[in-house]
Amino acid sequence: MKLKPGVKAPEFNVNDQNGKPVSLKSLKGKKVVLYFYPKDMTPGCTAESCNLRDNYKTLQKQGYEVFGISSDNEKSHQKFIAKEKLPFSLLADTDKKVHEAYGTWVEKSMYGRKYMGTARTTFLIDEAGKIAEIITRVDTKNHTEQILGLKMEETKSADVKVKSPVGIKKKPAPKSSARTKVKSVKKSAGKKS
Repeated sequence: MKLKPGVKAPEFNVNDQNGKPVSLKSLKGKKVVLYFYPKDMTPGCTAESCNLRDNYKTLQKQGYEVFGISSDNEKSHQKFIAKEKLPFSLLADTDKKVHEAYGTWVEKSMYGRKYMGTARTTFLIDEAGKIAEIITRVDTKNHTEQILGLKMEETKSADVKVKSPVGIKKKPAPKSSARTKVKSVKKSAGKKS
């Protein structure tokens, strides 16, 4: 059965990085972010985990408990947590039973070669243990914004104000002229090259 919002999330009982069992039943009454990611310490997974780390307090204020889950073992998770200073638990689904229950262990293809791997997917589970939302097109660098339901268009324009496309720090432009200024920067950059 393909999972969709509104259905009961599949029960799981799997160890975290310290060998402590974590079950969905034990999380009843809490909102849960359960994000499936392919591999510890790879670029996309690091970007996603660090975005959640940097916004962890905001997610907690919204009532969310955050759990990352991959097929890596506990030792690998411990290294990843230590290296990136992650404040939340990572679940070790080494036998891929949770992946299979959530439909995230899939056939993938790279350079014409087919293999089985994790589909990067995030499940938002409500206090009653039902799936509230499924995010399949994960923006690793802006994942918190996706979780909290902010429009990606707003996120992108906000990011432009923080990081100038040419790497020069400027004061944020007024909302009405932000897009115009970005376009003019891009045009002038294109003329020079």
